[in-house]
Amino acid sequence: MQFRRLSVPDAYEFSPRAFPDDRGLFVAPFQEDVFRDAVGHSLRLGQANHSVSRRGTIRGIHFADTPPGQAKYVYCPRGSLLDVVVDIRVGSPTFGRWDAVVLDSREFRAMYLAEGLGHGFVALEDDTVMTYICSEPYNPAGEHGITPLDPVLDLPWPADIAQVLSDKDRIAPTLAEAREQGLLPVYADCVAYYDKLRSAH
Repeated sequence: MQFRRLSVPDAYEFSPRAFPDDRGLFVAPFQEDVFRDAVGHSLRLGQANHSVSRRGTIRGIHFADTPPGQAKYVYCPRGSLLDVVVDIRVGSPTFGRWDAVVLDSREFRAMYLAEGLGHGFVALEDDTVMTYICSEPYNPAGEHGITPLDPVLDLPWPADIAQVLSDKDRIAPTLAEAREQGLLPVYADCVAYYDKLRSAH
């Protein structure tokens, strides 16, 4: 497995090797030793999530109060999707920057997003499955979102696919509004939390 750092700091893409044969295929989308080399600490497992989406479904942009936040390791075991990470950490040198990676069931790439980063995706085909390994359990009181249609962010949603959004995501605040409301994670708090995780290993 190989990894690369994305343009948003503390976000990574992982590329495993698949082993097809006459029975089907085997692949390991998560490998602890490579993950630890990339991130500097082990992946904590607080919850595993599974979503199924029809073509054009946009989920996000979601984030959690940090610390502890909710880091996510995500991959696509069926179908294909465009996965997006947004730096929403106030004070970050890359605040407002995003990066995107196509995840699918052909190459089985995965993405890791550290605590404090915003996450969303769009399904590129029907019955697309997303698997999330989350560092912390779901905490409704600490969960937030910004609209994936924020014109300032100008996220790379395909123009030729009709968009399907939940009401909650559609009416979520823009990045600027979320900042004004004090909802966004603070970069210094996030970095201190990452250092704490690394020092424990």
